[in-house]
Amino acid sequence: MAITGLGPHGERASAPERVLLLPEDMARARASGFRVAIVLHTLASDWAKQQLSGIVGMLGNCGVAVIDVVDCAFTPAVQIEALERLIGEAPDAIISLPVANSKVAAAHTGVSASGIKLVLLDNVPTGLLPGKDYISLVSADNFGLGKIAAEGLSPHLPEGAEVGVLGYDADFFATNEREIAFVKWMQINRPDVTLRVRRFPALSEVAKTTRNLAEAHPELAGFFVVWDTPAMTAAHVLETMGRRISMATVDLGQEAAIGLATNEPLVAVAAQQPFRQGETAACIVVTALLGRQAPAWVALPGLAVTERNVVECFQTVWRMPAPREVLRKLSLVGPAK
Repeated sequence: MAITGLGPHGERASAPERVLLLPEDMARARASGFRVAIVLHTLASDWAKQQLSGIVGMLGNCGVAVIDVVDCAFTPAVQIEALERLIGEAPDAIISLPVANSKVAAAHTGVSASGIKLVLLDNVPTGLLPGKDYISLVSADNFGLGKIAAEGLSPHLPEGAEVGVLGYDADFFATNEREIAFVKWMQINRPDVTLRVRRFPALSEVAKTTRNLAEAHPELAGFFVVWDTPAMTAAHVLETMGRRISMATVDLGQEAAIGLATNEPLVAVAAQQPFRQGETAACIVVTALLGRQAPAWVALPGLAVTERNVVECFQTVWRMPAPREVLRKLSLVGPAK
């Protein structure tokens, strides 16, 4: 699938194949004793676990030691402290997923200013430029993910439907792109649909935001949530309210896969490929540490997932069999004994 979005500075995407490592590259890296730290927005989500697994595995193949993994819990102050501490420990490179833009910009600029290679995941802080302040950004095609979600939800919406859009109230490139693409696709392809937009400032506010949106608009026939963790929270809230609303989201976590298998309430998921994204980020780190230039933005396409292909897509994303609950719901295995 083609990449439909642009990077944060208007870049065209490069494919992950642009940064594949040859055996001789891995051998050179193994002989160099490189050290790398990883700073993530969270370690709690299925997406983060898969991304981390891809990063660590590929770095291990190259003999690169991961000296620290930091969970920032979506908190800028925690990320700033972690980056400042890591600068003092002087790893050869840091892989970071910035949890905000302007608030964490100076801390990220300090990484590259200290001579440490910086590779970013999903988001670029305000003012940072590729080739100057960071090596590369690695992400999914987030604009494409929003488009996939809209296309998947549309057949489940009656004419003149109202659709709730639950966005993330933060200046965050990835989720902003998804919301923009979802809204744009609906405006162009389903002008009969009325969108009701609300945004949550933190995961702890998702339940409240969902309830307020549902109460304010009792005729909602569809729901889009910008990633799967808040989507499943929203689904539980709607269930307690007795509201059966078809939903689309981004990321194929385990709970999302189970919900998709029965269309309750998920009917479409735009899945990232976090394991491959992690492997790609690791390849870029090694490429940079070996003294070679890397593309400014490397993006992977999303997968359009429905009940019909959830098993094979889960295997593609997770590199493991789909949960037994999914297989049972699709009658691919017998009932539990």
